Amino acid sequence: MQSALVFFMVASAVATLAVLARGIIIMARGQDITGEQSNRMMSLRVALQGLAIVFVIILFLLNRPG
Repeated sequence: MQSALVFFMVASAVATLAVLARGIIIMARGQDITGEQSNRMMSLRVALQGLAIVFVIILFLLNRPG
C-alpha cells in the first residue's frame, strides 16, 4: 500500500514538473497571445501539486506512530 502511494506521489510530482516545463516553454516562445494555454497549464500544475500533497499527507497519516 505504501509503496503504491510513494509511486503515485513521485508520478504526480514528475507530472507537475513536466507541466511546469511545458508552460515555461509556451511562454518563452511567445506564441500564446491570449494567455489561454498558459492559464490552462497553470491550472493543471496547481491541480497536480495538490494531488502530490494529498499523497504526502496520506503517507504521513499511515506512518504516524500509535
